Amino acid sequence: MRLKRYNGLDVRLTGGPDREGGGNGPVVILLHGFGAPGDDLVSLWRMVRVPDAFRFVFPAAPLHLPGIIPGGRAWWMLDMDRMARDVASGRKRDLRIVPDGLASAREQLLAMLDALDRDWGLSASHVFLGGFSQGAMLACDLIVRSDRPFAGLIVLSGSIVAQQEWEARWPARTGLPVFQSHGTDDPVLPYDTAIQLRDTFRRHGLPVAWHAFRGGHEIPVPVLDRLGSFLTTPRRPS
Repeated sequence: MRLKRYNGLDVRLTGGPDREGGGNGPVVILLHGFGAPGDDLVSLWRMVRVPDAFRFVFPAAPLHLPGIIPGGRAWWMLDMDRMARDVASGRKRDLRIVPDGLASAREQLLAMLDALDRDWGLSASHVFLGGFSQGAMLACDLIVRSDRPFAGLIVLSGSIVAQQEWEARWPARTGLPVFQSHGTDDPVLPYDTAIQLRDTFRRHGLPVAWHAFRGGHEIPVPVLDRLGSFLTTPRRPS
């Protein structure tokens, strides 16, 4: 594994023939969730069954959370007290809200992709973009607002933000394959909102490999097994 810095982001590169991101195989970029350390998802590359040519990219979010979650990072800040009150009262999150910091996180990630283009020639590769929780939402936002070609979108326990903006833009991604998983007992991002996101994809012509599981806010091994199958299904970038 190699650690590089691209446009202000610490990025871990692994996989490929040299296990340091070498070669010219498909690229899987996974973004971690709110409060996780920057290397939270790195171990997954050994658990997803794909050919050795696959390369994996794990950016660490730019925001540190001292005094909130020691060692944790975030793509944008969350109001933890408000979230706790909402959960306690059963109040649903307003899906229309565009989080403060979402746009800057998206632009920083796009700049990272440009830097990877220069190093790896990503435009000639099959690139899958996705993440877990907050990282999944950022992946959705980047894909729906960008005209970059992607081979697929990976949404692991994700949800909806900026609903009205997303709704208007998904038709431009018709045909893009989506892998989506969610726990039926997720206490952080409700299952019914994940269903709503899945149905939005399908309504706009994005084929979804949908995987519900009995569990919470997590990535169980059976989901990783199915993700490997998704990544190795032949397709053309869209």
